[in-house]
Amino acid sequence: MVSSSNVIVRPARGVHGVVRIPGDKSISHRYAMLAAIAEGTSRFHNFSAARDCASTLDCVTKLGCEWTHSKDDEAIEVRGVGPRLRTPAEVLDCGNSGSTMRMLSGILAGQPFTSQLCGDESLSRRPMARIMTPLSEMGARIESTDGGRPPLKIHGGPLKAIHYKPEVASAQVKSCVLFAGLFAPGETVVEESIRTRDHGEIALRAFGAEVERKGNASCIVGGQRLRAIEAHVPGDLSSAAFFLCAAALFPGSQITLPGILMNPTRARLLDILLQMGLKVSVARLEEHHGELIGTIEARGAVWKGAVISGADTAALIDEIPVLAAVAPCSEDGLEVRDAKELRVKESDRITAIATNLRKMGAEVEERPDGMRIPGGQHLHGADLDSFGDHRIAMAFAVAALRAEGDTTIHGADAAGVSYPTFFAELESVVGR
Repeated sequence: MVSSSNVIVRPARGVHGVVRIPGDKSISHRYAMLAAIAEGTSRFHNFSAARDCASTLDCVTKLGCEWTHSKDDEAIEVRGVGPRLRTPAEVLDCGNSGSTMRMLSGILAGQPFTSQLCGDESLSRRPMARIMTPLSEMGARIESTDGGRPPLKIHGGPLKAIHYKPEVASAQVKSCVLFAGLFAPGETVVEESIRTRDHGEIALRAFGAEVERKGNASCIVGGQRLRAIEAHVPGDLSSAAFFLCAAALFPGSQITLPGILMNPTRARLLDILLQMGLKVSVARLEEHHGELIGTIEARGAVWKGAVISGADTAALIDEIPVLAAVAPCSEDGLEVRDAKELRVKESDRITAIATNLRKMGAEVEERPDGMRIPGGQHLHGADLDSFGDHRIAMAFAVAALRAEGDTTIHGADAAGVSYPTFFAELESVVGR
């Protein structure tokens, strides 16, 4: 490492060891938000240390909640204030976290006050119309700038139940509307064309709410009160993907990842990795507050290729960057379709992936909604840009392990958005 923001990654010969992955970001966000409007003090073990989740905790603090680190272990405690939050005295800064802004907006829409949410430069470019539309239908009034982009001003108040069909498959939108549904008399329904992550529904049930599943629709009745819980947050499978792909690069490599989230709406990643040749097994499966947790053991073998499209694209949207970054080293390469959503993440991830791979000497065909990356290619070390995007920084650290020569990743501190200790953990299992 040459500075806090630039990291040098050197070629490796293999990956071996045990990595304890930090708590899942998606679940940590939802637990913190629901704990804020629950009655009592919730306690969370392995809560994500990501900067994004720190933004959520900061926001709920400004809304009248208190959170502290437990004195006797590494848990955090969040003191809920019930369904009525405190009028914030200042703007709620969501940092880089689209999850914070989109899902918290659902709760704020049902509050009897006006609140403002802002974010950093990257978040200020991300689309928020996808939550503004349903929340406006429910009765909230939301102001934005530049055609539905942050900052947002939410004039909350009485809401009405709706039956909503999102145009974009998004678990964040679904959770936003269901959270708002807690404050709307009657039944609020979110009907999806493609099933997305169900962490919002599972978390609501853990806090005592009744949420019904009817086909591709999730339904909640307003007026339910939440109660505090104690829970262990499973290891983040999206973060585990970086280590699984690192093992896949080297036949004979072996990695063990204890306590990882095995939610069926997330575990499609393991199916794809198996298809691509990684040897994967899952042991010690158990359930915690509705979420499955298990230990993943993976061994590198022949690394093949894959086509990711349709529902798989929606299921793997966070894992595509690392799958694409290592695709040149596979036998058959990777084709990604139906992934226009990648262009409106923390960066335009399609362009970011293509740009960095080309700098490493790889051939890439960039498409409006995806990419094609041939296999059987050789990478060389290069100066790469994270584009201020945590997943791009980590994905290319993994790809650099198979490059000839050193790779410098500029802006590598972006990894702290989701995984502050990533580079140290990766170095701990790399053999040279």
